[in-house]
Amino acid sequence: MFETAVREGVLRLERPGSRWLSTGWDGGLAAADRAFNVTVPEGWNPEDLDAYVADRLADAGFDRPAGAPVLLTGVAQRHARIARCGPAAAVATAGVSNPAALPMDPEGGTLPEAPTAAAGTVNVFVGTTRALGDAALANLATVAAEAKAATLLDATGFPGTTTDAVVAACDLSGEPASYSGSATRVGAAARACVRDAVAASVKSRYGDEDPPSSVADASHGVTTDVEADVSTPDRRP
Repeated sequence: MFETAVREGVLRLERPGSRWLSTGWDGGLAAADRAFNVTVPEGWNPEDLDAYVADRLADAGFDRPAGAPVLLTGVAQRHARIARCGPAAAVATAGVSNPAALPMDPEGGTLPEAPTAAAGTVNVFVGTTRALGDAALANLATVAAEAKAATLLDATGFPGTTTDAVVAACDLSGEPASYSGSATRVGAAARACVRDAVAASVKSRYGDEDPPSSVADASHGVTTDVEADVSTPDRRP
């Protein structure tokens, strides 16, 4: 799964006959032969995102088919890592300059009014050579997000950043698989790939340095200290 190429700060992932589900910019379900991960510069804030992406892909000599997923990141593509296992593969770029902390003992904060600009992001592309239905493809994205969070918690103490995104893909011509949960061959392979790709990208990005140990130590970031109101469901017929 995934033939890759990197040019001009753009990573192309290619697999003919793929179906994709993207949680990132211009995301959703799409059938396309490729997807892209684009590194953006510090302070990046384009007025026309569509034009910016088109220009970046053109500068790299890549064509974007209609609907092909594109993710954006402040992490250089030299830190991208790909992991393969069984019927799955994952590609990740990981930076945590904008961590999103989720304390289990919230102190009663408030909800944010608007997102802030950030230069980090953990982008994960996960794919399988099996053919999945829409529900199993969506579940594959969930499995990847869980594996990403578990890996980041171990490596950095945070489950993610403020701008993380996941793209899940399957090969429509492959052997059908009805399910993609962690107990399936597809799900187990995907979890291993995401774990190892994210961990390797974090190690590449930070080397002997330590990533931020708290939101206060980071360039950007949020702590979700707000408490929700919890009650039992309405039991009336």
